[in-house]
Amino acid sequence: MAVLPRPSSPRAVWRDIRAFLATGNRHKLLFGTLSVAIPTLLMLGFLHDSKIEKPKPEMWFVPSWPADRPDSVIIAQQKIDQAKKDKMLAEKRASYQRLAKRLGID
Repeated sequence: MAVLPRPSSPRAVWRDIRAFLATGNRHKLLFGTLSVAIPTLLMLGFLHDSKIEKPKPEMWFVPSWPADRPDSVIIAQQKIDQAKKDKMLAEKRASYQRLAKRLGID
């Protein structure tokens, strides 16, 4: 017992389409075109959106330090790095505060 009907031959499909177009019902033709165009546009939109660029590889340069450098040089460099980090965090905090002010968040 077959559950699905047998597939139609291409000739039968073509004759069916010609008979449909020959009826002259403009509203059927309009809705038939729309029913094919809307899913086609959706599929093309998904296809277009699925193409993403791969990120370019980043190079990281690690500073090399002499093995016999004194602790005072290390502490001085840490203070410089901490100052840069504090400045970056303050800028980030200020941008979030500006955003909260624009959105009315306390």
